[in-house]
Amino acid sequence: MWDWNYTFSIMPELLHAFLMTVYVTLAGFAVASVIGLILAVGARSRFVAVRIVVRCIVEFVRNTPLLVQVFFIFFSLPLLAGISLSAFATGVIGLGLHYATYLSEVYRSGIDGVPKGQWEAATALNMTKSRTWMSVVLPQALPPIVPMMGNYLIVMFKETPILMAVTVAEVLLAAKNIASVTYRVFEPYTIVGVLFLVVSVVVSLLFRRLEKRMNRTNGPVLKR
Repeated sequence: MWDWNYTFSIMPELLHAFLMTVYVTLAGFAVASVIGLILAVGARSRFVAVRIVVRCIVEFVRNTPLLVQVFFIFFSLPLLAGISLSAFATGVIGLGLHYATYLSEVYRSGIDGVPKGQWEAATALNMTKSRTWMSVVLPQALPPIVPMMGNYLIVMFKETPILMAVTVAEVLLAAKNIASVTYRVFEPYTIVGVLFLVVSVVVSLLFRRLEKRMNRTNGPVLKR
């Protein structure tokens, strides 16, 4: 039977851990968004060596498990390079680097979708490369990929329980600790499941609205 008194007693601890889950997800997504864009731009470099390095990084990271990467950052970096990171920083970097490789492909699809004529028009107008990217390419490349980026944000959020392996105080670890003390698993794990469901649905709806808004305010289309 569901015990409401027990539920109310454990909610503060679960909500506190839930906030940690949200923080590590958002920070990891920010890292993934920035590095993913860098990788996407690097994959289009005119230098063959840069393109090869980027491709090797993407393939290596995407084809190794996130858990192994998190373990490496948390346990191996201190031994190999003397770099010790907190559990939170490890989670952010692990999630960020791992999903940056996926977002790089998302960015690539958006950039490839910008008509070739837009690049030619920017060149004809003597725009610098940085201005071409910031004023012409990205404003047109981002709206179509917003749904995919939202999907990866949700996936990252649902992947955070992996971080309990390095003692990140996320919500599933809190539920596990509560259950190990009280020997009641139904309430804490159900609450965690509901929280994940609610956040995933809300984020999905928000990104749909963002997509519609960005499509209405799409970037400039240049004409030669």
